[in-house]
Amino acid sequence: MRKEPVTPSKSQQDPLTRFFANLGPGLITGAADDDPSGIATYSTAGALLGTGQLWTALITWPLMASVQMMCARIGMVTGRGLAGAFHHKFPKPLIALFAMALLIANTINIGANLSGMADAAEMLSGLSSHYFVVLFGAAIALATVQCRYHQIARILKWLALTLFAYVITAFVIGSDWSKVARDTFIPSLPKGHDGWAMLVAILGTTISPYLFFWQSSQEVEEEKAIGRRMLAWRKGASRREIAVRKMDVGIGTFFRTSSCISSF
Repeated sequence: MRKEPVTPSKSQQDPLTRFFANLGPGLITGAADDDPSGIATYSTAGALLGTGQLWTALITWPLMASVQMMCARIGMVTGRGLAGAFHHKFPKPLIALFAMALLIANTINIGANLSGMADAAEMLSGLSSHYFVVLFGAAIALATVQCRYHQIARILKWLALTLFAYVITAFVIGSDWSKVARDTFIPSLPKGHDGWAMLVAILGTTISPYLFFWQSSQEVEEEKAIGRRMLAWRKGASRREIAVRKMDVGIGTFFRTSSCISSF
């Protein structure tokens, strides 16, 4: 049985407060996957192909939730992040290869995200996007270094509410909802080179490499935030903790999928 430090009990909270208190790593990681590069991919798919590939959401949602929950369980049960768990299971050369591949993938992904944010800022301000790339990059780097984990997590948790903007926009601009429902629940094979290329892009942008490490690392940071500083205190997870995280991950991935569908 895991030894735990004394922490405030959530059972004394009312159900609504307890519900929001239980939202955390799953919600933040799911919302983080709704990044500028992902929105750009879905928007491009909608511009080129209409709503013909909306059905992919029925595949990407459970796939993303399954992978994210698997990484969450690794962090909860081992008490380590994904890199730490790899270190105890695989040889160092293989870990180095994984780390290099992750570095390359994350660098490209960060570049795409900064570019998407800068282009959006240029549309709003009229200033060159090059300035915003530097500004956003410096601001994010500064916040990462200066702010503590719980501060960043709290901000990101509330920023997840901005995902509703995509859903609201879909209703504001109006849509052929019968066609939307048909294309969502009746799959159709892509047509031509553009259709297949966009399908690959949608699947690729949904399950991003950094999410694996983010989810498991957040589990460790959450444990540390409630006082489980020692590895022995973090190892293992109760059935309730697993159930709570499943709910958390399910909600996070659902909101992510809903906002991406709205981007079409």
